[in-house]
Amino acid sequence: MQCQQVQLNISATIERLSTCLPVLQTYGKLKDQMKCKRYYPALKTLEQLEHTYLPRVSEYRFTKIMYDQIPRLREAIKEASMSDLKDFLESIRKHSSKIGEVAMQHSAEQHSIDPALVRMPRRKRKAPPPPNPFTGEVPAPQPEAETDIYKDADEELSAQDLVDFSPVYRCWHIYTVLGAGDVFESYYRKQRKKQAKLCLQPATNMHETLDGYKRYFHELIGFFVVEDNILHTTSGLISKSYLDDLWDMALSKIVAVLRTHSAYCTDPDLMLSIKNLIILFCHTLEGYGFFVARLYGLLVEIRDQYNEILMKQWKSVFMEIFEEDNYTPITVQYQAEYVDIVSVFPFHDSFVEKSPLPKRFPFSRFVPNVYKQVKEYIFACLKFSEDLNLSQTEIDDMVRKSTNFLLTRTLSGCLSSLIRKPGLGLAQLIQITINTEYLETACIHLEDFISNVTGTSYSREVSHVAKLQGKSMFKDARSHTEQQIYQALNNKIDEFLELAIYDWTLSESRGHASGYLMDLIAFLQSTFMSFTNLPDKVAQTACMCACKHIAECLSSILLDPNAKSLSTGALQQFNLDVIQCEQFASSNPVPGFDMGALLMAFMELRQLLDLGMTDDWSAYLRDFGQDRNKYLLVSPQSAILLAEKITGGMKKAGVFTSMKKPEKERKKLLETALKQLRVLVNASSISCR
Repeated sequence: MQCQQVQLNISATIERLSTCLPVLQTYGKLKDQMKCKRYYPALKTLEQLEHTYLPRVSEYRFTKIMYDQIPRLREAIKEASMSDLKDFLESIRKHSSKIGEVAMQHSAEQHSIDPALVRMPRRKRKAPPPPNPFTGEVPAPQPEAETDIYKDADEELSAQDLVDFSPVYRCWHIYTVLGAGDVFESYYRKQRKKQAKLCLQPATNMHETLDGYKRYFHELIGFFVVEDNILHTTSGLISKSYLDDLWDMALSKIVAVLRTHSAYCTDPDLMLSIKNLIILFCHTLEGYGFFVARLYGLLVEIRDQYNEILMKQWKSVFMEIFEEDNYTPITVQYQAEYVDIVSVFPFHDSFVEKSPLPKRFPFSRFVPNVYKQVKEYIFACLKFSEDLNLSQTEIDDMVRKSTNFLLTRTLSGCLSSLIRKPGLGLAQLIQITINTEYLETACIHLEDFISNVTGTSYSREVSHVAKLQGKSMFKDARSHTEQQIYQALNNKIDEFLELAIYDWTLSESRGHASGYLMDLIAFLQSTFMSFTNLPDKVAQTACMCACKHIAECLSSILLDPNAKSLSTGALQQFNLDVIQCEQFASSNPVPGFDMGALLMAFMELRQLLDLGMTDDWSAYLRDFGQDRNKYLLVSPQSAILLAEKITGGMKKAGVFTSMKKPEKERKKLLETALKQLRVLVNASSISCR
């Protein structure tokens, strides 16, 4: 009986242990899973333990202990999975740049862009550590630590394949199962928004190198590639509207950052690389469904800044051309040289073409050089317009406007500085005038060139097409140059006239014109011969201005108030000089004048001299104010000065001490004329009041 009871106890014990054993095994499995960080299976095991196995052994005391442990185990699983998520977020922040770089490389390959544009320079391999100076042992190199979220960076893998997203998925599933999905979603979005703001904050020196922009774009793309992958591989963790709102916020900041940092750029090549990088940035994000139209709008703004940088660069180019030019017509010794010039600049002249070598062009070197550089500027503008989603018409319009700015601001300013340059000679000014005329003519060829390179059909009758304003600019520059020519010619005339030394007490004339005046006439004759390539109107205006200036200067010399006397001999000598000027004017030094037109420049001076030499004061006074007056151009003030000088000359020569009858009559005539002339002047001044 006792043995039977023992046997029954043993059987009951085995049965109870058999019932409890699955509970213990499941609990052990749970511990192992948590130790191996298999949190989601551990959570499933915990549910199985709670709802399947523990109810079977609820009568045992140890089940109560286990029941009490279940909430703590769930919390431990939550905390452990959250810890993994935090590690993931920290690592993904550090390595977003690599993800973005790979994504941009793949996009570059898809759009036939050189992937080297987006690659960051790789770190050089560290040199091996030196041997221990005491033992001679060489320490083993320490391998660089790799993050758990990074897989092998195979170039064939996509950006998403580079990342192990399992920590996110595990934590998301665990929190969802535990009924805390909202808590996890809120935490994840909050943390990623913080990381987005960090990505959007560029380095302060980003504008200095292209690598700064690369790093900025890599991190941004890496961030949004990760978010796009989370959107498509999870259900409800983030939504499309959330991601769109996040992108809109980021896009506003990106545009502001790029606008600010690109403003510091002064290198057109760097600006062009930045533009290409922004376009690839747009292509990459467009591939993930992000809207990037505002970035293309920003590129249009940056294009204007790029053109400003180009104009500053071309200003130096133009000034260098002007500095190196010799301002003499180009002469070529060989046919190949001639072909080189006409292939650069559209010049067609049958006389020059048929003339034997050496051939001579009418313009200097700066004409083909400037024309060539304007075309180079157009090519540079076109480089920036590529891939901006602009139509050919828009590109053509942009290039024309940019070229107008180059011509009317940059080149015009350079020409203005050149024309005002101190020490610029008359021959150089004449050559500049000729050069601007040929550049003005070439503007029509520039318009055709722009149409060809932009692929648009240009018609000069179409009103909406921006026309080049080079013609008006070159006209203005030439007009400015012509004024400088007239001024330079007058300055040269002044240099000769400064050599004029008159002896106002001369008893009789020398019988020939003064030496300084003969030199002046010879200079003018040779100068006007060099005006053959100038427009007739310019040459005629220069000649007329020169004659008027000479006449005004001679009048000033004759009526100089510092000279108180004027002898008959001095007056005759001065008359000979004026006759020489009149002969020069009559020789038609520049063709195209009407008969006697140039002589009109000396008419006032001629009438004044005739009045003084003939003593025809009575006729002057009688006919004063009438059209028939043969001294119509002589003012009473000038007549008074001349009469006073002649009277002073007679006194100085001692004529009044022993006057004969003719001298007495002349003296009386002069005194009477002076009185009446002064009355005329006083009457005129009263009437003016």
